[in-house]
Amino acid sequence: MKMQRIQKIISAAGFCSRREAENLIAKGAVKCNNNTVMLGDKAYSTDYITIYNKHIKINRKEDYLYIMLNKPRGYVTTMKDERGRKTVRSLVERLGVRVYPIGRLDLKSEGLLLLTNDGNFANFVMHPSNKIEKTYSVTIDKKINEEDINIIENGVYINNVKTAPCKLYIKLNSTSKSIVIFKMYEGKKREIRNMVAKVLNANVKKLKRIKIGSLSLGSLKVGQYRKLKPSEVNAILKHS
Repeated sequence: MKMQRIQKIISAAGFCSRREAENLIAKGAVKCNNNTVMLGDKAYSTDYITIYNKHIKINRKEDYLYIMLNKPRGYVTTMKDERGRKTVRSLVERLGVRVYPIGRLDLKSEGLLLLTNDGNFANFVMHPSNKIEKTYSVTIDKKINEEDINIIENGVYINNVKTAPCKLYIKLNSTSKSIVIFKMYEGKKREIRNMVAKVLNANVKKLKRIKIGSLSLGSLKVGQYRKLKPSEVNAILKHS
């Protein structure tokens, strides 16, 4: 058995993201075999790891769950919200197992959201280097032209950071609105909304994620979820 960085073990257990685990370690909240750990420390997955003195259960492969949710508008993509807003957690409580969202859809956005307790799978889907394509249907309150498309596809500077290249396809284009399909590997916070605001000086009226890799919503109704088939999980891992 190989030792791993402790933040990776915590993430793989589905407790939180690797970055959040690093923050917890920096705060002194993580212990391994009753010893407070530091960033860079390694352990075995069989070691006794606690966060704020609560034991972290390391899931076996057969315990992992992979969920597709059709997120409604008006829900935040967190498991707990200090402002009392509706969270996606309430939509999957019947599972009886704690799962976490893979990436985010903001409060006003809707569509395909994956949740899991497999941290390695979550990290794989989120990391841009793995090129898991995310597809969005975006309704804009303005007509879009080819120049706008070229600018967005080649990257836009948002807060002095250039967005990654993406592909746009026009589905509808009228004098008062356009419906555009965005295909992208990157998915930073409010990225599509910010690009539309900067390049078109327009607003996104509706944003719906319709695909992640080969996965699409199909007939899944808004607010409902289903478990992924093993073949669907493998298809994502194989980039198909």
